[in-house]
Amino acid sequence: MALILHVETSARNCSVALSQDGQLLFNKVDTAGSSHSVKLGLFVDEAMKVAESMGKKLDAVAVSSGPGSYTGLRIGVSLVKGVCYALGIPLISVPTLDLLADEVRRTRNLSSEALICPLVDARRMEVYTALYNADCTMLHPVSAVIVDETTFEKELENHLVWFIGDGAEKCSTIICSENAIFDGQIVPLAESMVPMAERLYKEQKFEDVAYFEPFYLKDFVATVSKKLLIPAAPVK
Repeated sequence: MALILHVETSARNCSVALSQDGQLLFNKVDTAGSSHSVKLGLFVDEAMKVAESMGKKLDAVAVSSGPGSYTGLRIGVSLVKGVCYALGIPLISVPTLDLLADEVRRTRNLSSEALICPLVDARRMEVYTALYNADCTMLHPVSAVIVDETTFEKELENHLVWFIGDGAEKCSTIICSENAIFDGQIVPLAESMVPMAERLYKEQKFEDVAYFEPFYLKDFVATVSKKLLIPAAPVK
């Protein structure tokens, strides 16, 4: 009967859940955006107090490992590694796109021929994506794609394709096909991690806490707001 803490910070929402043997005991979500550094620690403390009130100790911590927000992933993984170190418990990595695909498979009525295409918003018209069949077997690996009218054209010719995630809405204005279903309600959440994390725990598929890093996919590029730039001194 594993007691697992689940942390999801790969996208806009900050969420934490606690489960035992697949049953949800605690769930907290903040949808304000850009609140991971403020809310995450508070949510984890609340979850730990729930476990303490039941006289139980954590068996593992699961974290959504990306791709997604560079800052969100860094904050989430840093915190869970600290918890794992402190308690001497294993770390479970749940790939974000796998998580989304599994959620649509479990909660929507998919035909056996349908394809699943998670879309994680990567700003402008770029998304992090992969392609799965209805059984969540990955058909095309994770990649960063700039979406235009021809993106996924071949897949849409012969298959119903479910586009899910926080990048689905913006892609719905560009991808035009009767075979395209856009479901932006399915986004990465800690409570959705429970089935995958339980399976990985039973299979003893743990990460090396010391060396584990999120799957950023792309290098972080820092930018400076034009409002913060100091105007150049006039040439005399």
